[in-house]
Amino acid sequence: MPASIRIGTQGWNYDAWVGPFYPVGTRAVDYLSIYARAFDTVEVDSTFYAVPAAKTVRGWHDRTPDRFTFALKLPQEITHERRLRDAGDVAELFYDRARELGPKLGPVLIQLAPDFGPIELPALAKMLPTLPGDIRFSVEFRHRGWIQEGVLALLAEHGVGLTLTDARWLPRKQMLELATRVPTDFLYVRWMGANRDIVDYSRIQIDRTAELEQWAGVLWPLVQKRVAVYGYINNHFAGHSPQSARELQRALRQTPVEPETLGEQMSLF
Repeated sequence: MPASIRIGTQGWNYDAWVGPFYPVGTRAVDYLSIYARAFDTVEVDSTFYAVPAAKTVRGWHDRTPDRFTFALKLPQEITHERRLRDAGDVAELFYDRARELGPKLGPVLIQLAPDFGPIELPALAKMLPTLPGDIRFSVEFRHRGWIQEGVLALLAEHGVGLTLTDARWLPRKQMLELATRVPTDFLYVRWMGANRDIVDYSRIQIDRTAELEQWAGVLWPLVQKRVAVYGYINNHFAGHSPQSARELQRALRQTPVEPETLGEQMSLF
């Protein structure tokens, strides 16, 4: 499969998107299927809070087209509560549920807590060899001390990606530089924003054009290196992540699907 850049959002289940993104009158049960007409990937946040039921995962699969890809977050019981220790039972259950997606399963995000520092390296080093080879994984560190050559080499040794995050806890300059030397054949990127002050998700409230153009400048060359990119934008990044995602797609020379055409597609059914 040729390398690609897939851009989507973190989640799809937002009532505030009805009107500016989803056609007026869209029911919540139809959000995902309509979302999948505009984007070919999404990050699922709900798996962070609990292992999903097999029926739920199959529902995600069945409401999206063949080309669609889901990125799932590893449950917080593994990452935050057990801190990667003695979590094999929960992990195996989660992996089995994730596999219900079949070829639509993208990378699994191992999001570590801000207080999970390098002193806990033994726990990470012990967990990495246990990760199943049929699933891609990428680690998001929220403690600056992790960004060092030895840790990056450890991830590369196990084929695990380093998640790059545009957020307050790591300098953007450092993230952009790391994007130029990806140790795996895929890259996971998250655009979070500097804070959580935004509560209205229906419109753009911060101009992020310069930042998105910076990212496009480092992500586009990765296609030439056959690196697959999975990128997900949070509502807090600028206020309305579908629009931010379209802006990034344009910066990456992609042709975004405009919201008004989603209404036209609905009228065909």
